[in-house]
Amino acid sequence: MTASFRPAAPFRAVRSYVCRAPGTFIWLAILFVTSVIVRHLSPETLDSVLQRRSTNIHNLVHTPGRVLLTSALWIDGGGWLRYFVLYNVFHVPAERWLGTRRWLAVLGIAHIGATYLSEGILALAIHTGAAPHSAVDTLDVGVSYALAGVVAVLTYRIPWRPVRYVYAAGVLVFYAIPLFDNLTFTDIGHFSAALLGLACYPLTPRRKSLQAADPNVS
Repeated sequence: MTASFRPAAPFRAVRSYVCRAPGTFIWLAILFVTSVIVRHLSPETLDSVLQRRSTNIHNLVHTPGRVLLTSALWIDGGGWLRYFVLYNVFHVPAERWLGTRRWLAVLGIAHIGATYLSEGILALAIHTGAAPHSAVDTLDVGVSYALAGVVAVLTYRIPWRPVRYVYAAGVLVFYAIPLFDNLTFTDIGHFSAALLGLACYPLTPRRKSLQAADPNVS
């Protein structure tokens, strides 16, 4: 007797997968909506919409809370499907492992910290004449700083130290390479976000049982 196919089974599997990382999929849903909006706006209107949500120096001085939140709800290039894949590769396992609250904390630390570090360096460059004053309105929206922080914090999910070190080195090299070729403030932001992600070790779950079984695990 062959087992009958139950159409509800795949639906339950998908629902279970999504419900185990609710924050990630709510975020993806918002990004999908804003990506659709972007496709239907004229270039002039789109520039105006993104500028109001940009974490540039001008907006950080006048409306920091609003732009720090809304800037992470828009994608500045790259396409939604690309981020759908990246979110499933990095954000989903991170949220499941850390729990939604600690995952959100890592996002906030990486996104906010990297934004202020990179924009602070840009402000210094403007002050010293290394960058034009018009750079205070430079467009800066997107989700890449938070993604870099999550990619980095996943280092601590790897139980074996040699592999963990290789992964951490790979993450740092990946984000450090752009620093040596046509350096931009976003390159500084991405590298800073990766460092901040690594600094989020205190937010990660402890591996007491693994440590007892393997002294090389920390």
